[in-house]
Amino acid sequence: MAGTDEGAVAADDALYVLTAALLTPAKFPSVLGDDYPEACAALGLPPVADGYGLVLGQDGEGARWTVVVDDVSLVAVAIASWDCGMEQELSPDERTVVAALPGWPLAVAVAAPNVPAPHDPSPDVADMPPLSPPDAEAWGPAQRRLGADEIALQWATWREQVDDPAVPAPGAAPEADAGSGTDAHGEEGGAAGTSVGGHSGIRRALAEARAYIGSPPPLGRVRSSFAPGGARTLRADGPGWSLVARTDDIAFVLLDDEPGEVLPVRRGPELPGLLKALDEMAVRPL
Repeated sequence: MAGTDEGAVAADDALYVLTAALLTPAKFPSVLGDDYPEACAALGLPPVADGYGLVLGQDGEGARWTVVVDDVSLVAVAIASWDCGMEQELSPDERTVVAALPGWPLAVAVAAPNVPAPHDPSPDVADMPPLSPPDAEAWGPAQRRLGADEIALQWATWREQVDDPAVPAPGAAPEADAGSGTDAHGEEGGAAGTSVGGHSGIRRALAEARAYIGSPPPLGRVRSSFAPGGARTLRADGPGWSLVARTDDIAFVLLDDEPGEVLPVRRGPELPGLLKALDEMAVRPL
């Protein structure tokens, strides 16, 4: 966002707002979980149908707080404005506040001016351990999901790194397969040349994703969002794996068991049908 805004978050308290996020079935910080109920549980919240807005900021002492509000529209408008480079004040009414949680579950690179540096609230004013973002140097479910988020946001960049001629541009369809593995920095990884048939992790991820079609998973585990050219960007997650794909293109799989690896899955004869079916059942933003 283009600056910081001060908003009332509770009686006699003020929050210098730094950023915000949505926590809804169709859009939630995937660092918190594989699906919407799991993400809510990570914050001790019930998975209500309309979701929440998460407002991250500092109090007058500089302490980090995550304020949960039920005015989702207010937060969504603010995020959309910031994404367009516009200034938008975010001052939730105290009547919309559901909870004030110590700490931040997400990494925030900015700080409020004229207050002490960001720090966790004192245990005297917090009745739970402070939230904190995952360790960027480690690898696990949270980092795997963050990696899939990055691929979805930077699809063109990641797609350009798949230079295997057997991995087609949209419209072509050779055998379904896994392409060369790349790590989170785009360097060649140890999975180069492996196939879906021979790579048990990819095979399991695709099989579990396919099983979602007949037995719907928890809400938000399969999500669909806008992509250029009339396509959709798909995100699917499961125990130990994440999949990100374009409905008119290939897919990428990330695995807990393959730290840092990004495994392309060629389009082939079966992937288009799987992606179409997942898109039809996916949760979409309103």
